[in-house]
Formats: sequence, C-alpha cells, structure tokens
Amino acid sequence: MSTDLQIMGNNLCEFYDFTDKVVVSVGAAGGQFYEYAFPAWHVIAVDHDIRGLERLKESLLKEGILDGFTLVHSDFYEFKAEGDLLMFDYCLHEIPDPEKAIHHALTMSSRILINDHWPDSEWAYIVNEDVKVKRSWEAIEKFCISKMQRYDTSQLFRDYEELLQKVKGQGDIAIKRIKKYQGMKDFQIPMSYGLVLIGNADNEILD
Repeated sequence: MSTDLQIMGNNLCEFYDFTDKVVVSVGAAGGQFYEYAFPAWHVIAVDHDIRGLERLKESLLKEGILDGFTLVHSDFYEFKAEGDLLMFDYCLHEIPDPEKAIHHALTMSSRILINDHWPDSEWAYIVNEDVKVKRSWEAIEKFCISKMQRYDTSQLFRDYEELLQKVKGQGDIAIKRIKKYQGMKDFQIPMSYGLVLIGNADNEILD
C-alpha cells in the first residue's frame, strides 16, 4: 500500500509556516509526516502508543532529526505543554470527545492545526471511520476557523490481500466493505483529507 506521502507532507508545509515554531504534535506516533520538523524550532510529540513512539524514534534517528524532538508517552488529557502550534495528526477523529479535545488543546496553544480525513472520504468509509470523522468535523465547525483546505489523493494497493492486511484491524465492518475489491490487482481507493487552522494565524489578530 502506498499514497504519496511526500506530496501530503509538502501540502502540510505549504498550508502552515512551521519556521522556528515550537510544535506540539498529537498522535505523532503514526510517523507519516515529519517534514514540518525541518523548519520548526522544536517538536513535542505526544502519543499514548508507546510502540508507535519507538517506531517514530527509529525513523527520526534515520533522518538525523531526533535532537529536534521531545517524545512523550501520555494520555492526551493528562498532557500539558506550551507551543506556538498544536497539531492533531490524523487522530482527532479517534478521540471520543473531539470538542473537549480541542478545548484542551487551546489551553496549550492559541493555534490548532488539524490534519485528518475529510467527511466524505471514500477511504474513511472503507476503514469504518466515516462516523467518527463526521463527528470530529462537527466539533471543528464549532470553533473559529481561520484557514481550511481540502485535498484529494488515493491509497494504492497491489492486490486484495494487501488491502485486507491494511484494514483487518479495523474490524468486521471494514472487512465487509472491501469485499468488492476481491480479485482486483493494482487498484486505488480515493482518499480525501483536510487541513484546518483554528484560532489566529500568525500576525493575525482576531476580534
């Protein structure tokens, strides 16, 4: 399975200027994106997944940028730090109460960046995350959005077995939803995602 992570990373850096910023990254153990860390001053990466943090550490070591990170194993609601920006990295929809999570995030930074699936994403439906994604976007819309952008890409698979290995951890509903891809080779599944900035953008004063 692959999607163009380089393009997604570039989109993230074009959406927000991370230069010399202290970034609090929530859900960072996914380890898909860390291009933003190169211009940033420092990244505080917090996640409840200790194994994921270990994998992230290995990736950062290979990239030679581990010194620019502080890795924190913690439940989000028990975590407290200050930064120029707090970013939810493909994890807000996984938090049971996304509105509460955003309120907690705003106690750490006046700027919240959310990188996550778009509500009508086919991929979010396939992996049985569509309901959670819609709930998180309903929460996002309750806050002051200063910038928002939708992007479209695809998840690419060599065959059905590769797709099954990717989604089987999502449960029986996801497995049922991928049955239509049985027997297919070299196919793609559309994936839409969005970037949202909550709060004031740099050098912008909101009423």
